[in-house]
Amino acid sequence: MSAPPSPTGATMPPASTPPSPANDASPSPLLQLTLARFREFLREPEAVFWSFIFPILLASGLGIAFRSRPAEVAKVAVLASAPGAQALRAALSRDSSLVVEALDDTAAATALRIGRVALLIVPRERATVEYRYDDARAEARTARLLVDRALQQAAGRRDPIAVKETLVSERGSRYIDFVLPGLLAMNLMGGGIWGLGFGIVDARRKKLLKRLLATPMSRAQYLLSFLFMRLAMMVVEVVFIVSFGALVFKVPMRGPLLAFGVICVMGTLTFGALGLLVAARPRTLEGASGLMNFIMLPMWVGSGIFFAATNFPDAVQPLVQALPLTAVVDAMRLNMLQGAGLAAVSGELAIMAAWLVGCFVLALRIFRWR
Repeated sequence: MSAPPSPTGATMPPASTPPSPANDASPSPLLQLTLARFREFLREPEAVFWSFIFPILLASGLGIAFRSRPAEVAKVAVLASAPGAQALRAALSRDSSLVVEALDDTAAATALRIGRVALLIVPRERATVEYRYDDARAEARTARLLVDRALQQAAGRRDPIAVKETLVSERGSRYIDFVLPGLLAMNLMGGGIWGLGFGIVDARRKKLLKRLLATPMSRAQYLLSFLFMRLAMMVVEVVFIVSFGALVFKVPMRGPLLAFGVICVMGTLTFGALGLLVAARPRTLEGASGLMNFIMLPMWVGSGIFFAATNFPDAVQPLVQALPLTAVVDAMRLNMLQGAGLAAVSGELAIMAAWLVGCFVLALRIFRWR
């Protein structure tokens, strides 16, 4: 059918066809926001470095520095001017766990003061020796035991109990086995708090959030897009770091993979929610940076990344164990090194869930677009 003529005689264009339901379907705001997060991440090479390269470099350095090595020898000194020093030095030199040198008074005092030797042996009259050392130093206490054992055996002491040794060496007891789950958890925390927090505050600083207010999206969709992006990036990060540890350092993975996946997802969401809460109000990157460091620094020190959190006094253990990073580190170590399943890490998962819900709900309530 031809178009009807207009009042002026011109031919009217055909009426536009009403959009069908299929044509009216618009992309989900949440999907578009999540894709935008990925594009922002890939356009920043620094973020790729800190997410993937830095953990590998840190794990490599710590793994090499604290690799399994033969037992260290104790460095001790004999006061050379004392009577019988030569015979004493000869007796100690037969023990392979000791490195013995003879020093005069001044050199011996200096070596002991600066820690170059752990113990100074001063021969005295009538088969007596004097040990000079700092009992606050663990290596000095060890040197004292080794020197005393060597001298007593050289003097004819016989041990009444026969000893038989069986050497046991298994994966899971090295420092790299201990520290890799901690580095993995630290990476999840950095990506969640730094990665999300800086992105939101930078958008607020550039007035981009005000423009997003005019679009058909909700506050929850905007914040959830960051969490979904972190979940996807978490999969790549975890696979990359765990594979590196297994292939290069033979770090074991003894627990169920399902439980390990649940721990990673909960840890990622928890730190992502914490990052959203931190970025809910600041208007400048300087303010956000200070707030993030204030929150993350206690967890770096107290959550047991590089040493066991149980080293802290019992009085502060409830606070240490309540930190989200402590829960993620402990759960990962239990799963990877001890083969723990979901039931064994339920306490740590409950702590993560409490932080996740509390931080996300509070971030939704106090989030500011401007």
